[in-house]
Amino acid sequence: MQKPLVAIIGRPNVGKSTLFNRLTGSRKSIVGDEPGITRDRIYGEVEWKAKNFELVDTGGIVPDDEAIIPANIFKQASFAIDSAQAIVWVVDARAGVTPLDEEISVFLRNIGKPVFIAANKSESRKVEDEAGEFYQFGFELTPLSAEHGTSVGDLLDNVFDVLNFEDEAEEDEHDEIRLAIIGRPNVGKSSLLNKILGEERVIVSPIAGTTRDAIDTELIVDEWKYQIIDTAGIRRKGKTTEMAEKLSVIMAKKALERADVAILVIDAEEGVTALDANIGGYAVDSGCSIIIAVNKWDALEEKQTNTIYDFEADLRRQMKFLDWAPMVTISALTGQRVAKILPFVAEANQARNLRVPTSQLNKFFEESISQPKGGGAPAPVKGGISRLKVQYITQGGIRPPLFVLFTSGGSKAGLHFSYMRYIENRLRDAFGFFATPIRLKERHKSKPKKD
Repeated sequence: MQKPLVAIIGRPNVGKSTLFNRLTGSRKSIVGDEPGITRDRIYGEVEWKAKNFELVDTGGIVPDDEAIIPANIFKQASFAIDSAQAIVWVVDARAGVTPLDEEISVFLRNIGKPVFIAANKSESRKVEDEAGEFYQFGFELTPLSAEHGTSVGDLLDNVFDVLNFEDEAEEDEHDEIRLAIIGRPNVGKSSLLNKILGEERVIVSPIAGTTRDAIDTELIVDEWKYQIIDTAGIRRKGKTTEMAEKLSVIMAKKALERADVAILVIDAEEGVTALDANIGGYAVDSGCSIIIAVNKWDALEEKQTNTIYDFEADLRRQMKFLDWAPMVTISALTGQRVAKILPFVAEANQARNLRVPTSQLNKFFEESISQPKGGGAPAPVKGGISRLKVQYITQGGIRPPLFVLFTSGGSKAGLHFSYMRYIENRLRDAFGFFATPIRLKERHKSKPKKD
């Protein structure tokens, strides 16, 4: 069953993200002095009095602003409020009551849900006393400091008392797949997530860099539970001038570190770029399984015919290291072939967890590596003419699959990369490893010295 949900709302730059991070014990929300940094809904979990509830951080509410991003922020906040059991309204105690606060209070009085005012930045007795003016709105008030944690427990006590935990139960057992949606800015990552979810869970906008935070969204399809991370667009190093954009690069890489599978979104109209390859490299380095989704394919089909073969040839030429990653052409706007993606993700997740039985691995060694008379086949080494013998192979781990090659011989230079690539290709031929990187390690056994 779903846990109770509490929404944090308020005008821009009052400390909502700081309070969210304080309550959840995380740093999911970007914190900074620039107003409007949090644009989408960020979800986290709070434990209080041996119970757990969900917390959602929303963008700063600017109801009367017609600009695309502020309007979408208000829309996202409304979605969160509709789903929440209780509302934490963060205000700036130092600034006092503002006209926008008065406008928000009218909105909150009409929703019919418990509202708790967190009068933030109440670090001194003077400011705490001045925060009393917010009582005029008729909601329970807690002066606190999100930055220092002062009186945050009092707020939690008040919120806890109105939450309904009756439906909370042990969650059904589902295999969870952590899925990251990655790509350079404005290729359609958020649009793809929305199409997969079938709802507007994140802001969709034609403005590059709209998504700044990494947003976790849960989805259950068949027997699989997906934890989907919509990462911020990764920009070229040196061109991320805003603080939030610089932080989003770090957060995107961190999202890849905790992901099992990554969907690398590429813009069909713009073609494959060097930055696409760099981002794919980040995913490989983190050990993710990878699905390449070529978005906006419908727009390309209208202009040209028989382009898929040329496009894939160009993609494979520029991203040779991802020749094992399947490519699917999609339109996140129309939903064209989007339904193929989650089955691919589930298959990739199974492949990355595959542990090859010892008997099958021994057979693979005999057929692909060993010489007919026994013993390892001579293999080329780095930068030399001498050869090593591969004595046997064993699987050292999964997620992604790791295989260890034990070698012997006079050279310690290590196996040549071309031979390692040969072994990787033979492993794929034998066992599949759909959409999944394979790690190969070599361990050299020196001959014991004679007395």
